[in-house]
Amino acid sequence: MTEARVHRQFGSTEHLASEAIAAYVDGELRMQAYLRAAQHIAECGECSAAVEAQQQARGALRGSGEMTMPLSLLGLLSQIPSCNGPHGDADRQSLSAPGRRFSLRRRK
Repeated sequence: MTEARVHRQFGSTEHLASEAIAAYVDGELRMQAYLRAAQHIAECGECSAAVEAQQQARGALRGSGEMTMPLSLLGLLSQIPSCNGPHGDADRQSLSAPGRRFSLRRRK
């Protein structure tokens, strides 16, 4: 006798969280969690569609090219105080951009 595979319906609390889907797509899950997620995705159309959408979004972001920043935004960011370490002893942090070097100075 052959067993017919029963299509399982998942309750809303049984679906993968969006953070788990992103970690699955990015390959950031530990093996056991990855295997559980892969099994769930194979059986759950809703989560499978969410994984597909996440993969498409990831691909679109990676293929979108270089990001640019308006100089006015850079000026505003340079006014944000910064500190490294417990004593705040870093007076300068640098941001690199193609062909340019910007620095953020902490105001005292």
